[in-house]
Amino acid sequence: MLFSGTILENLRWGKEDATEEECRQACIQAQADEFIQRLPDGYNTYIEQGGSNVSGGQKQRLCIARALLKKPKVLILDDSTSAVDTATDARIREAFAQAIPGTTKLIIAQRISSVQNADRILVLDDGRIGAIGTHEQLMESSPIYREIYEAQTQGGGDFDQPNG
Repeated sequence: MLFSGTILENLRWGKEDATEEECRQACIQAQADEFIQRLPDGYNTYIEQGGSNVSGGQKQRLCIARALLKKPKVLILDDSTSAVDTATDARIREAFAQAIPGTTKLIIAQRISSVQNADRILVLDDGRIGAIGTHEQLMESSPIYREIYEAQTQGGGDFDQPNG
């Protein structure tokens, strides 16, 4: 959720005393700095309540930057990178690993590439846990997981990947 105020004010909800450089570093890690630099007022650009004047992917990246600033012990991400391409998603996941390595991350995702390197993956089937394991274990033991993986990787199911 974004609030009315500047980008810096929104970021500082994560860490009230964050310097402008700390905010910029978090935005670099969250893949947000590039689009912020293109805005007329950069980090002082005003964000409307709910972030109505930025795209879905930009909102997600700003909220991720705020979470990186906070350095939480537990971070719950619910389809937090659904509006960005898989390459950006991968860079954000790498930033999580480097910037907050001790944080427990619960990732809820439709995109297998967002979770395939997780320590443990839970596959839901009709609202119930259908399987638990690593990506490799689930590829062998879970028909549902394997079907989703194959649809996303072989059938062009990921929106930014070419069909084929």
